[in-house]
Amino acid sequence: MSKAPRPPSHLRPIPVEIPASWTPEQALAVFDLLDEIREKIWAVYSCRLQDLLQEQQRSSGHDDDNSAITSNDRPDI
Repeated sequence: MSKAPRPPSHLRPIPVEIPASWTPEQALAVFDLLDEIREKIWAVYSCRLQDLLQEQQRSSGHDDDNSAITSNDRPDI
């Protein structure tokens, strides 16, 4: 049995490793940075992200009235 061809490097996943040696302050700084990035992405793309999430839910067969993503689901933004 032959192996599947390896995808080009720009399509391969990049593993993210979290050092176990971070201080709590360092971990919190990274956590805060990621949270800020998430908020900025949401501020720019929220409508398009909501549309995409709803489309993905419909295509995966998990679409029901209780699972719709709305801006009310994001009270922190």
